[in-house]
Amino acid sequence: MSEPRVGRPPMSRDEADRTLARLRDERDRISAALLELEAHHGYQLLEGAALGGGTRRVQSDVRAGMTSLWSLFERYDGVIGAAEELRARIPRPGQAQLAELTWLLAGPSVELPVTEVPLGRRTLLSVPSGERLTLRAAVERMTPLYEEVAQAVAALDAVWSALLSRLAEVEAERRAADELLASLGGTEPELDRLRAELDAVAAVVRGDPMALADGGRADTGRLDAIHTRLAEVRRGLEQAERVRDGFTGRLRAVAAVLDELREEEATARRTREEVLAKIAAPEPPAPPDTAASLADRLAALGRPGHGTGWPDLAARVGELERAANEALTRARETTGLIRGLLDRRAELRGRLDAYRVKAARIGHAEDAALARIHDRARELLWTSPCDLRQATVALSEYQRAVDERSKGAKR
Repeated sequence: MSEPRVGRPPMSRDEADRTLARLRDERDRISAALLELEAHHGYQLLEGAALGGGTRRVQSDVRAGMTSLWSLFERYDGVIGAAEELRARIPRPGQAQLAELTWLLAGPSVELPVTEVPLGRRTLLSVPSGERLTLRAAVERMTPLYEEVAQAVAALDAVWSALLSRLAEVEAERRAADELLASLGGTEPELDRLRAELDAVAAVVRGDPMALADGGRADTGRLDAIHTRLAEVRRGLEQAERVRDGFTGRLRAVAAVLDELREEEATARRTREEVLAKIAAPEPPAPPDTAASLADRLAALGRPGHGTGWPDLAARVGELERAANEALTRARETTGLIRGLLDRRAELRGRLDAYRVKAARIGHAEDAALARIHDRARELLWTSPCDLRQATVALSEYQRAVDERSKGAKR
């Protein structure tokens, strides 16, 4: 080897040793970076998967990039290895050996295969040999290629990991629902539909995750929607499980509510009859009559039969519980409204007595005009059945008359 091959004087022995030590460290760091990239979770996902669509294109580009990186690195490593071997073989190199070391370490000593020479760099009379690079140029060639592969792997890993993580959560929700349904028996059409929908989305997540990427981020919208609906189904099944486990107790509880409802409706009827005898107007509301129909619904409830399961029974028990409690609330409210008419009459009687006392206190106990108005109101309030509307008007007239006389007395 001669100096013109490098275009510079041969390195000294110390310079060659320093350069070789630096390049050895550089080579080790590059090797570690490539091995770390291959061990990356995203790269491993790509390597072990049968992919399609845009993700398959990413996979192909990454594989091609890594092949090129390792091919170039092997030639780069081979040149450094040749320099190491030469230096180890000749402890005290002469000018010829130093020129050879200089060419290996600083000259165009990295030869690429012919197939790796870009078409744009070839000429009609090109000698069919590979492109030659210096070790520095080889690193400069590897650097952007490495960055491109690393960015592609990182971007895919971010999307894929997010999708797989969310998919695992949704599949766990589905398994929980499946286990509940298996223990309960029967069918759940909504769960069947969600299971099929999840299988379809899972195939996309595992086979072409980049199809679910939006702006470089994982779009988990479909998985989120399925998870929400699966959670609703699971809660329904858990309710069914509670129905199964406490079936007898819940039926007894519903029966107890219906007993209260019968008693309350009977009370409402009795109170209404009493009010009708004592109050002419307004007419009290009609008492409810729902206990019998709800009792029929309770009698129709039984354990699951063929083609049905606890989920269906849970829904029916829940509906009956709500209906029974609502009916009891309405019956109590109706009883209160009916009894309120008697309370209203008692209130009006008390106010009439209070104003009669007030009239006496201001010196109008013998006032004939006041007495006529008072007697009219009293007759209305103590006559059965009582017209509360007319009695209220008469009482108001008496109150006004007493208040007017009270004002006159103060003057």
